[in-house]
Amino acid sequence: MDLLNTTPMQAGYTLSLLPNGNDLLVIVVKGTFKIPERGKLAGYAEPQKQLLEADTYTGEAGFSAPLYELDFAPFKRHCDVLLVGSAYAPREKPVSRVEVTLRLGPLLKSFAVTGDRFWESGNIAIRPGYAGIFDKMPISYDRAFGGVDDYHKNMDRHSVFMKNPVGKGYHREMSRSFVDGSPMPNTEELKRPVTMPNGNYTPVSFGSLGRGWEPRLKLAGTYDKNWRDNIYPLPPPDFDSAYFQAAPVDQQIPYPKGGERVFLENLTPEGHTGFTLPAIDVPIVFFYKRGESVKKNAVLDTIILEPDQGLFTATWRSFIPLREHILEIPQVLIGRKSRGWWRAREMGKTYYPSLQHLAREKRITSAEKD
Repeated sequence: MDLLNTTPMQAGYTLSLLPNGNDLLVIVVKGTFKIPERGKLAGYAEPQKQLLEADTYTGEAGFSAPLYELDFAPFKRHCDVLLVGSAYAPREKPVSRVEVTLRLGPLLKSFAVTGDRFWESGNIAIRPGYAGIFDKMPISYDRAFGGVDDYHKNMDRHSVFMKNPVGKGYHREMSRSFVDGSPMPNTEELKRPVTMPNGNYTPVSFGSLGRGWEPRLKLAGTYDKNWRDNIYPLPPPDFDSAYFQAAPVDQQIPYPKGGERVFLENLTPEGHTGFTLPAIDVPIVFFYKRGESVKKNAVLDTIILEPDQGLFTATWRSFIPLREHILEIPQVLIGRKSRGWWRAREMGKTYYPSLQHLAREKRITSAEKD
């Protein structure tokens, strides 16, 4: 398939299987932008980040937090707003605790980030230790409440905190020898600090949830013997497309139109950073082999803020069900073309934007014949 991308952004496509067995053609467009200085507009960054074809992690896959998910989700009901970055001490003076805030349009999320700390087992009870000081602390689900309790020699007594298996601070077995000196999380809710290792706390970060974590896992559906024998390779009947949302529910918003304000508190060395999302239309035209075409506007369904790099990415998506197979759509246009290009296409001719382009094409054709 010929993908004509007239935008400065990266573009690609993939196929996804619909519940009825038909294919879905998905077009993905990702732009990388500079976080602007105060009072300025966000512009395109160079180079543009490539589309990701696989999930990436902060460390070993399956044993560390998701860093970026692949860009080729077939569909998202809402826009995922994610942030990959760090907490900064105000005015560059080391602190043991700081409140961080992300605001984007209707999204407002705040939580506390602390220095490194450890569980302490006293004579009477287990208690949180004092937090160390920091001037910069990475924010990740690796540092949020959760983890695996595998300290006991009896494996039957091991357990996993399924809301965040890669975190730290969780213990079901409360023996002093297991808990004392073990690391606590660096993030916690403002109104519900982590005070006990066996508590059912909400892990807090700004990143992607793991595909196999709760509550995302249950959205994937049931893959049992009936599915293997009677439904495969189609998705199970109880599959929920909300599974494709990488962000936690409190970081999902209606598709932005552009012009929404972004505000970051204690997520940059400056302390407060604000800017406006660019308003960019991404028209998509699907050209069918038989001559007809379908025009759609891609929706902005993923925003990843990376303040440590001074960048953010925005990803637009559009899709169309295929009647039979991908060969029925030989060409897709992303962005806009001139009237001359459209006239030439209607006449079945090749469009040349200038006489120089035409002369160059003739020279190339002549050289190939020789």
